[in-house]
Amino acid sequence: MVDEPLDPPQPTPAAAAPPAPLLRPRREAFEHGLLPIPKLIFPEGTLAQTLSQLKEKLAPAAAAAGDGRVGAAALAEALQIPPDQAALAIGILAAVLPAEDPTLDAGGGGAGADLRDVLLFLYIQSYKRLVPRPHKDSPAVADVWPSTSAFDGYLSALSPIQLVRSNSRRFIPSQADEEIHQLSYLQKHMANILTLLADSVEGEGDDSLVLTMETFEHLGFLVHFSEGTSLSQAATFFANSDPDMPAAPVSAAQVHDWILQNIVSSLEFYTEKSTAKEGSQQIASDLDVTMADANTSHPRNSTPTVANPAFHRNSTFVEGFSKTSVVKHASDVKGNSVKVLNCHDSVIYILAPVKYATVYGCSDTTVVLGAVGKVIKVEHCERVHIIAAAKRICIANCRECIFYLGVNHQPLIVGDNHKLHIPLPINGTNLLYWESLIRMIHCPILLGFLMFKPNLLLV
Repeated sequence: MVDEPLDPPQPTPAAAAPPAPLLRPRREAFEHGLLPIPKLIFPEGTLAQTLSQLKEKLAPAAAAAGDGRVGAAALAEALQIPPDQAALAIGILAAVLPAEDPTLDAGGGGAGADLRDVLLFLYIQSYKRLVPRPHKDSPAVADVWPSTSAFDGYLSALSPIQLVRSNSRRFIPSQADEEIHQLSYLQKHMANILTLLADSVEGEGDDSLVLTMETFEHLGFLVHFSEGTSLSQAATFFANSDPDMPAAPVSAAQVHDWILQNIVSSLEFYTEKSTAKEGSQQIASDLDVTMADANTSHPRNSTPTVANPAFHRNSTFVEGFSKTSVVKHASDVKGNSVKVLNCHDSVIYILAPVKYATVYGCSDTTVVLGAVGKVIKVEHCERVHIIAAAKRICIANCRECIFYLGVNHQPLIVGDNHKLHIPLPINGTNLLYWESLIRMIHCPILLGFLMFKPNLLLV
């Protein structure tokens, strides 16, 4: 008997190609790298010309150093600012660099910072943060929260507690909104930025400006890819370059076209997600919804599904908690930064080392930060207690807050603040100091954490 022919095997469907990585702005530079020093903020109309002239002034000092670096003294002379402000600028620059720079000492001076990083840092000082949308019912909250509040902008009409109760999160720019705003800023200014970084060679027009691979990598101060791919490896004109044979310089026009193409692709993705979010009534549709998974009973602890898996968060969010305690251990923290947002009458423990931390819009809350390697930013908070060990801290637009700090540098206090209190010395951090402080605030969890890892205090 002849066997009947078997059905031909069905072709296996081809696996879907992984989505392209997204070009994202570096939040650290925009969130922690802006200084309220008027002489560092140049008018947008003359920004490129002013920084080009500054480059010419600083180039001899960078060349004399032999490694392209400028120190606080040279920067102070070129900008006509006090030396302490120049040292502060270089110190903040060091804190927001994408990679550690061992040549910058603890005081922000040392051999100085790379001239290209200094120019990028000064350029974004002109960036203006996205303004929150006005509350739809401002008169309804004005009778509770005085209109003459110290909080500026949106929070002048809405207190942190009302911000939680009125579910007004949708009136505050989301992380996606802010990244769209930052990418749009870079899209507008990228031509000037590349011209500022480029080297001049013999040629005409666009061919006279070129960027080396090393200079191109310095753009990582402003942007990065969602999958962690380096810029030079993602760019076709520098990919797979032989380390023993440096890649030839590329025209600035070609680099500009490539970056704009990636920015447009990312903006399309963000805009699509923002449109989908606005069409949904669930806050879980927010692209960067809170990652408040420490309390499973909390109504907003779910993590949304993102269509593009190449997009991933580099921050952990603890948001919207009221009258509860939240503990985040190292296993709960994703990425190198943590954000505590809009919490009321709660105690938040972040028992994990991170590089950056933000506390925003909280009231009547105690926030304990284990060890922050670079910068803490506390903004628009009321009656908040901050217990933290960090390298630097910036406090903006807060009232009636108490700060128990162990920091390496003097706190930077800006904006409209009222009745701030730092009751203990901020320098000379040691374990006995922290042990007495932690016992005073009844925090045995943090005490055990720091006793087990005392080196985290020596940031």
